[in-house]
Amino acid sequence: MKFNEKLLKIRKERGLSQEELGMELQVSRQTISKWEAGQSYPDFTRLVMLSDFFDMTLDELVKDIDVQEIRNKNFTGEKIDSLYKDSQTIKDIARWICKFFICGIFLLGIIAVVAIILHFVFPNSDIFFRAY
Repeated sequence: MKFNEKLLKIRKERGLSQEELGMELQVSRQTISKWEAGQSYPDFTRLVMLSDFFDMTLDELVKDIDVQEIRNKNFTGEKIDSLYKDSQTIKDIARWICKFFICGIFLLGIIAVVAIILHFVFPNSDIFFRAY
């Protein structure tokens, strides 16, 4: 029997509602519902609280849990976090490159404007355009 099924069975055997169990564990009714639906699992602290509340050992409470399934769900969350961090890093690098090119274009524009102004101020000067 999977953990979510076992939790649902034990809660109903004790005549507790999800809300009552949630109050005992200091979590919401929705959290209990997700545990019972197999959408999430309690953290270690809550598992200990559940085993104490139901007067069971942790082994009795969690026996037959598909540990690999829980690991896969946690790994998926870690992968998502890692991908998010990687995408943020790429965005930061792209912003830096854009700023670098914009500054370079701006600097080239300033140099061009200064060269044009100097050409009009000193039209006969061959400082800028020497023919060798």
